[in-house]
Amino acid sequence: MISTTIRLDFDIDPVKLGARSGLLWHDRSVSLAGLDEALRIRLSRPRGAQQAQEQLSSLVGSDEVSQAGTGPVGFSAMPFARSASAEIIVPRLVVGRGRDGRCWLTVVQEGSASGERMAKALKEVAAVMSRPVPAGPDPTSLEITSVLEPERWKDIVAAGVARINAGELNKVVLAREILLKSDHPLDPAVVLDRLRLSYANAILFSVNGFLGASPELLVARSGDTVMAHPLAGTAPRGADAVADATLAAELLASTKNQWEHRVTIDWLLNSLLPFCSYVDAEPEPSIVTLANVHHLGTRVEGRLSSPPVSVLELVAALHPTPAVGGDPQGAAIDLIAEIERADRGFYAGPVGWFDGAGNGSFAVGIRSAAMTETDDGGTLCRIFSGCGMVGDSDPVVELAETRSKLQAMLGAFVQP
Repeated sequence: MISTTIRLDFDIDPVKLGARSGLLWHDRSVSLAGLDEALRIRLSRPRGAQQAQEQLSSLVGSDEVSQAGTGPVGFSAMPFARSASAEIIVPRLVVGRGRDGRCWLTVVQEGSASGERMAKALKEVAAVMSRPVPAGPDPTSLEITSVLEPERWKDIVAAGVARINAGELNKVVLAREILLKSDHPLDPAVVLDRLRLSYANAILFSVNGFLGASPELLVARSGDTVMAHPLAGTAPRGADAVADATLAAELLASTKNQWEHRVTIDWLLNSLLPFCSYVDAEPEPSIVTLANVHHLGTRVEGRLSSPPVSVLELVAALHPTPAVGGDPQGAAIDLIAEIERADRGFYAGPVGWFDGAGNGSFAVGIRSAAMTETDDGGTLCRIFSGCGMVGDSDPVVELAETRSKLQAMLGAFVQP
């Protein structure tokens, strides 16, 4: 198989396509939507990045656009567990749109694509995009269940804080799982449309039923440039403008949250440095405001050494950051496995795309849901939210923070 990429002289909205096809990435730099499957690559983690990159690179063919995201593209949602293998889906058709508004179409198939084949591919794209997003039937029942009782989860937080204060580690991120079940099918396209409206600045993604609007860029590579935008430290939104500004200012001034954020930034810089000739971060974090919460965020950018490693290799080196695992990494992961009492699945794992040249972007799979059909014709959604625990963390406050974060996804499913 080989890829053929052509420039399109008209606009196509990849978000509209990807919301319906189940393969989507959308951020400020690029939008990519995939349709159907040409190839599935098994990624052995954490050491199989180079082999997976070589498999995708072997599909590179003619390319009229030649920028990040053109040629063959692989989409992947990777489990949080570093030892768990992942699958990379290489779509048969990909529609892309760059920051400058240019659009392209990539076809992966046996032999080079003729003009007739490309025209047929565009008709397939149009057919999917014309499918209306259903307004109903709305579920007549939505059941929301906490997998662990809130009081039990607070006990787990207290146990984690005790281990921190005993000197075993500095920080651990503990997640809480909510199950949402409907009696009618829920259409992922409806959920993604709502997320796009509510979280316009977030990274919108969908990979075979795992979808969300992540505020956090794990890592991106374009040529020899590497970027990341880690978040650590959270505060709820206020009921009015004055209260909201006060909460944001308190977050920025919080010693606990500043320390938690600094741990993540220092770790990220140290982890990127072996791959870079230069890497640096903004001197101070800034407030990242979403519809439901404020975060502390810092932009990181660097220049990769020559030859630059692929984005898959950077993902393998960086996941999980202290923002979703803890510090030190090994001790935190061990404690999560011991006391969290949940299989995170794709939650907080890397989710994103890469191309045949090694470019790509991966978000941290938070503000997300894993959707599956139930035997009785409904939909089951696994939704997580997590909080970073340090020595003075209060279980009551941490529980309230999970509730604030859960609103991002619950609001996309539950409409008045």
